[in-house]
Amino acid sequence: MSEIVIYTDGGCSGNPGPGGWGVVVIADSQARQLSGGEHETTNNRMELTAAIQALSIIKNTPGFSERPITLNIDSQYVKNGITVWIKGWKAKGWRTADKKPVKNQDLWVQLDALNSSLNVQWNWVKGHAGIQYNEICDQLCQEEIKKHR
Repeated sequence: MSEIVIYTDGGCSGNPGPGGWGVVVIADSQARQLSGGEHETTNNRMELTAAIQALSIIKNTPGFSERPITLNIDSQYVKNGITVWIKGWKAKGWRTADKKPVKNQDLWVQLDALNSSLNVQWNWVKGHAGIQYNEICDQLCQEEIKKHR
């Protein structure tokens, strides 16, 4: 079964401010692009939304959800959140180590459900380092920010 490779990026102009996200899904020798944005959001919400949108595509495409997935993301927040921190948050009733409510819980719940139902390997990549598909995601993100100003 061939692997699906995903790249995601999200960001905004001002934090909060107009935001955008971009996704590239590479499957069966084809790279598909998807993007979106919001008028008032944060960088972290856009990074989370990009990952949610990417995994939703996989989940909803027949024959994709059984395949191994490598998700390349330049957000340590999302990578660490979904692979490490989320276990503690859930055990503590969606509270952080200092007993504060987890920010963006609505998105974390969605991402956790998708991640739990798929075979995802999370891979951090350095942003703005010339990695082809990460740069495309950044460009998609910037285009969306312009649309939502």
